[in-house]
Amino acid sequence: MKAMRRWMAVAGLAGALFAGAAHASVTIGGTRVVYPLDQREVTVKLENDSRNPSLVQVWMDDGNADAKPGETKVPFVITPPIFRMDPQKSQTLRVMYSGEALPQDRESVYWLNVLDIPPKAASSADANTLQFAYRTRIKVFVRPPKLPGRPEEAPRQLDWKVVPAPTGKGQALAVSNPGAYYVSFSAIDVMANDHTYKNDSGGMVAPHATQIISVPQMSGVQGSAKVHYTAISDFGGPIEGEATLSQ
Repeated sequence: MKAMRRWMAVAGLAGALFAGAAHASVTIGGTRVVYPLDQREVTVKLENDSRNPSLVQVWMDDGNADAKPGETKVPFVITPPIFRMDPQKSQTLRVMYSGEALPQDRESVYWLNVLDIPPKAASSADANTLQFAYRTRIKVFVRPPKLPGRPEEAPRQLDWKVVPAPTGKGQALAVSNPGAYYVSFSAIDVMANDHTYKNDSGGMVAPHATQIISVPQMSGVQGSAKVHYTAISDFGGPIEGEATLSQ
């Protein structure tokens, strides 16, 4: 999904030429994690679909994508934090809340990082191969008990407005979220002036907050225009909706 970020770091290069590149072999069973705060732990399943083993390191961060393991303080513990995954095998991660105070009237969001480090070249035939370590990063929504409403209803509660773009050129969308749940988007279309302005990069708006979302090339849009959005459910599926823009 577009809400998912993948990072690639060169792990090693032998020789002046290379025959090919390694591909990510470890995958996460889902595009997001929902952690009910009244549960002791949740589990996340990883799969190694390749023919080679991988060394895997996992950690969580609070939104800083550049933070390394151990550099951010998060109220969660993950076990195991580092392990070997054999080919065609799976591994279950245990994510446990450590008890620090978190807001009880709204969701919080953190990020789960999975770093997949491939093995070193095993033969001289593989010596001229460019190897990559792949990091996959997905959202972890921490959900207190007894929040009002239902998460799948949250997109319909949003208020959409046309505002000047922060760059000073054209227009953007200001999305206000009065509810208790985060709302993530995979796509947003604005239909106005016999034209459709598209944002395919998505976005996310926090509970009780307003987020500015860019829409490339959008200008001259009035408040009577329509916005069509594709939000993302707890299970990674689409929630289609439409709303009228206000000024």
